[in-house]
Amino acid sequence: MQAKETVFADLMQGRTQQFQVPLYQRTYSWSEKQLAQLWNDILEQAELLDSGASASTHFLGSVVLAPSPHNEATFPRWLVVDGQQRLTTLSLALVAIRDHIAERKPDEAERIDEEYLINKRKHGDDYFRLLPTQADRPQFAAHLRSLPAEQTAGDRVASAYRFFRRKLVEAEDEASTQDILRIEQAITSRLTLVVVSAERGDNVHRIFESLNNTGLKLSQADLLRNYLFMRLPTHGERVYETYWLPLQASLTNDELEQLMWLQLVLDGDDRVRRQDLYAAQQKHFENGEAGAAWTEAEIEGYIKELHRRSAHLRKLIHPAEESHQAVRGHLRRLHDWQAVVTYPALMLLLDPRARGELDDDETARALSYVESFLVRRTVCRVPTNNLNRIFQAVPAQLPRHVPVADGLRQLFSADNRQWPGDDELREKIRSAPFYQYGRPNQRKLVLQRLEESYEHPEPVDFDAAQLTIEHVMPQSPGDEWLQMLKADTAEGESPEDLHSRLQHTLGNLTLTGVNAELSNHPFERKQGLLHGSHLEMNRRIAATERWGSAEILARADHLADRAIRLWPAPLRGVGRAERSRDWSLAHQVLAALPHGTWTSYGDLAAYIGSGAQAVGNHLAKTDGVVNAYRVLNADGKVADGFQWTGQDLGDVRAQLRTDGIRFTAMGSADAAQRLTSRDLALLVAGAEEEDGAGVGEAAGEGTEQPGVETRAARFLRQLAADDKPTTVAAVRELIAGWERLGGWTGHGAGQAMTSAFLMLGSAGGPGRGIWPMVLYPGSGRGGTAEIVFQHLAKREPFTERALRAELMDRINELEGISLPQGKLELRPGFRLSVLEDEQNRELLVQTLGWFKDRWEERGGV
Repeated sequence: MQAKETVFADLMQGRTQQFQVPLYQRTYSWSEKQLAQLWNDILEQAELLDSGASASTHFLGSVVLAPSPHNEATFPRWLVVDGQQRLTTLSLALVAIRDHIAERKPDEAERIDEEYLINKRKHGDDYFRLLPTQADRPQFAAHLRSLPAEQTAGDRVASAYRFFRRKLVEAEDEASTQDILRIEQAITSRLTLVVVSAERGDNVHRIFESLNNTGLKLSQADLLRNYLFMRLPTHGERVYETYWLPLQASLTNDELEQLMWLQLVLDGDDRVRRQDLYAAQQKHFENGEAGAAWTEAEIEGYIKELHRRSAHLRKLIHPAEESHQAVRGHLRRLHDWQAVVTYPALMLLLDPRARGELDDDETARALSYVESFLVRRTVCRVPTNNLNRIFQAVPAQLPRHVPVADGLRQLFSADNRQWPGDDELREKIRSAPFYQYGRPNQRKLVLQRLEESYEHPEPVDFDAAQLTIEHVMPQSPGDEWLQMLKADTAEGESPEDLHSRLQHTLGNLTLTGVNAELSNHPFERKQGLLHGSHLEMNRRIAATERWGSAEILARADHLADRAIRLWPAPLRGVGRAERSRDWSLAHQVLAALPHGTWTSYGDLAAYIGSGAQAVGNHLAKTDGVVNAYRVLNADGKVADGFQWTGQDLGDVRAQLRTDGIRFTAMGSADAAQRLTSRDLALLVAGAEEEDGAGVGEAAGEGTEQPGVETRAARFLRQLAADDKPTTVAAVRELIAGWERLGGWTGHGAGQAMTSAFLMLGSAGGPGRGIWPMVLYPGSGRGGTAEIVFQHLAKREPFTERALRAELMDRINELEGISLPQGKLELRPGFRLSVLEDEQNRELLVQTLGWFKDRWEERGGV
């Protein structure tokens, strides 16, 4: 057996060969979480290449190879015993790069193919340099050969390919300095692999077992602690009792590891990653001043410093321990924002403050810049992918010749920090779909802070109040709302288009504890309820005579004035890069469109916070936008005068059919395959884990207070308010059938729309149970059932695409339902009125029984 360190280029390049994934291996399974981590590592290495730094390469892991039984002297074949996930991912990344540059740099695309991906003169399966296991092979081969592929088996392969296509579009944004071929170089030459090559006759299964040992591993904090006290032969006991035990008592093991990492960052190492903490700190200890190893006294000093700084970290984790009101307020909001990424900057502020070098007011001012930097970027929809690097670089880059607060503001205002100014903030508050970006807790915090700015003499206790975000103009407007909006539409715009453009903007959002009463009622009915609110922002809405486009934009301008006063702006003239992030968001989401789907100009415009005409103009004038031709008019037709901006692919409808788009007899694309602005947001951001949070413990919610309407009763009341009695009766029968199967019905905590979850497994929300469907009461147009494929893709056994596809096929057997394959990663739905048909109800209950059986077969409890 031989082991050697290598890189992807040396492993794959230079000769005709093949790496075969054996049948006994699991299918490709990397999710977006692993892909995102790898992408960050790739970008980091690409930046190091650009800077000419001599920093070490990134260790990706091991690959274990064994000779294939079908090996030939002129065509070596290797079985991939371990490492197929890494090799498949890197190959897909290179396929995405090849396709990204194919039109502009065809020679480079061909080079990537021949060096890493194919055996040019071979045929059949021998054509592929990497041959995945059978289940993944059709999808992998389709992408490698640039052929259209139905998304059947191997969906993770397609998802990974789309992930890299989207990230490459993002990397080439005008505000980025990334070079695509530099990214290719990082992948092929800067990601280190240890390749273990077994000889014929070696027991490769034993190798596999040892590499995949599932025993509990020591954390980096454990390893570093052991290392430290090994270096304290005489003072160890005293140091342990005096400093280390109190340190361990005040922080969890994970927090202690975080503190050790922060210590390195504060010492100026702006490149160290937390997962490399032990190796980096060990190297630090063994190469002190003049290259000498640290003395016992220096090791003791390091532990003392950890002990001292632990008090600062505790204040970040437990802001209530801070005594100064203004500082505590900023720390609390940053904690509630879940802004762990800011910790290097926050620790840098609390350190001189503890030494008496920074007073409370200056500390609060500096913290206001950190808070503003996060809030303004979120409101203006600036991607968060570089926040780690920005904040980790603060200790090393902070100007030393100015006060700390001024230096922090200057640093954040610098080139490529992308801290939006007042004009951009005002424009995005008016136009951007705020409700569809960032985390739910962050959106709520922005509204909470705006409400606090009114400084009401009897302020609301936000910790005690159960407030949720309410759309004043509802998400699903009834006829009265649409009739009112008709008077506000621009030329060529429908009331539905205007509603889609404004519904999620900040001017239309507020906080309330009476969502159930507000629901989707006309504005006149909402006024009375809002007038009685304790929130100043709601009383101001109630004082408005109507609620249309002009009123929403006027409120947006008012909130923008308050936001500009609350969250300081960056400095002018520091060289901050201008950018066109909105178009970058559009390019990214188009690159991620699944096979068999299309979207409209209005949907794309609502997603990015623009206008349909502006989107059309941009796509018509911009070369190289992936899938631009899959943006159609609202009626599903190709825009008049459509012309290809890059390579001419001929008849656009023929190309759309190749992409799986179906057309009606009237020439319109199938409306069921259309992705709405909500679908687009889910496609890029992924489903929020809170989707199942707050689900009640049982259908009756017996733990709720006596005399208070249960969630189940509220759901049925809201359902009856909009649907026919026959639909309500059908839903009751469906729920009863589900509970006869052994499932239970939980109800969401939302009050504006109290959903019903058809649940299996333990109560308590995400991660503890599984649900195939969510039922929603009507909102002016009838109740709906949502099939949560996006949730199921993260729950065993439905991580297997084939099972989700079978679930879709079974549901499509119901009369009147036709869910498209392109939405198998999303959350398509159908009207609950379909269940009035007795045969449809019986088929659906049978399908739910099949779902339960598959779950239990795989160990569901």
